[in-house]
Amino acid sequence: MKPHQKYLRSPAARLMLAMLWAMPLAAAANQPAANTDTTNAPVRSAFVMPTSPKEGHDPFFPESLRPYTLPTNHSHSMELSALVFKGVSGPPEHRLAIINNHTFATGDEQDVITSSGRIHVRCVEVRAESAIIEADGRRFELTFSTK
Repeated sequence: MKPHQKYLRSPAARLMLAMLWAMPLAAAANQPAANTDTTNAPVRSAFVMPTSPKEGHDPFFPESLRPYTLPTNHSHSMELSALVFKGVSGPPEHRLAIINNHTFATGDEQDVITSSGRIHVRCVEVRAESAIIEADGRRFELTFSTK
């Protein structure tokens, strides 16, 4: 018989092992029940952009000054003439407009990549020879281009 087996035969050792095994179970039973109230909105993290290097920096680019500059709305400076209406597809009851190689149905909105940057476009209506869109807060009619 091995030395450790001799100790496991004694009732005191068995009692000690049983107590050690039961301690985590007893501790879990004494814990208050988890809050299962789902009426409150989930807690979300909130991040504040630093306004100076003393408030924080970009951990990946610590020398960058980008976090301290205010974001600009690039769509106001974008050239909306960079949007090119390339065609219409689909049956008359469900037409699709192709603008800068992006397909739009009526009501669709997405960012379109142009030579002057991204422009957020919402398609208002697709006609047989044109498309009515909203971009930069204004409404435009795009027609076939001869470019």
